[in-house]
Amino acid sequence: MYDDLRDKVALVTGAGRPGGLGLAIASRLAAEGAHVMLHDRGTSRDGIATNGVGSTDDLDAAVRSILDRGHSAAACTADLTIESEVEAMVEAVVARFGRIDILVNNAGVGFKFGPLLDMTVEDWDLVHDVNLRGCFLAMKHAARRMITQPEHEGWGRGRIISIGSRASKSGSAWAGAYATSKHGVVGLTRSLAHELGSRAITVNAVCPNHVTTQLGSWQNDFMAQASGKSVEDYLDDMRSRIPLGRVGLQADTANACAFLASGQASYITGEAMNVSGGEEYH
Repeated sequence: MYDDLRDKVALVTGAGRPGGLGLAIASRLAAEGAHVMLHDRGTSRDGIATNGVGSTDDLDAAVRSILDRGHSAAACTADLTIESEVEAMVEAVVARFGRIDILVNNAGVGFKFGPLLDMTVEDWDLVHDVNLRGCFLAMKHAARRMITQPEHEGWGRGRIISIGSRASKSGSAWAGAYATSKHGVVGLTRSLAHELGSRAITVNAVCPNHVTTQLGSWQNDFMAQASGKSVEDYLDDMRSRIPLGRVGLQADTANACAFLASGQASYITGEAMNVSGGEEYH
């Protein structure tokens, strides 16, 4: 569909978890002919549940799923809160594939929900360290590489795409830290678009509505209980607010990323594209 993505090199963070947005994005870019490096943390850490990160086994399985379809993929691990590891991650992409053309910031913490009055500083910092600091560090080191590379004729030097959320635009009870971090992703996107436009690099965000991934299932359970509803009633209420009448699918976000990475989006930068079924229009 997007011929100009063939042989481009993409890094997708947080792409190891089965059924997750990151893997869907990586798989879509690979299907378009891109060489894709899938990142995840590989191991857990204090404050992060084991199901909150993609393990090395998850990453291996994700890469195999792409290779088995005849596409190009590899994997790397890094803690996105540590600058030296982020820099090494970007250099690993260049060492493996020769350059980096596309960065998709997908990794994030979306399970530290609860009343702000009860939130610890440690949980607040964890959410922002991964969701915003990690995004900043990946942008910084990917962009440093991109600006040294020759331009692809008619395409430019690079694409930076960050996964925001409907929570990038609207607040939500029990999700104060998450919403604040995702609002920050949009501000960072808009600012960096101004800095990198003259370097032929576009910078955009995709803001999906709720998607029932593994993380999304946990969010459904939490929000339903906090609202005093069954999960099905909670989801019915959500669907009733969405003009298209359904929650999001992984492919919805992956499709938006493929478009923004393509030459068809060469005059789009600084945008935070809603993929919300019409619920969010700001």
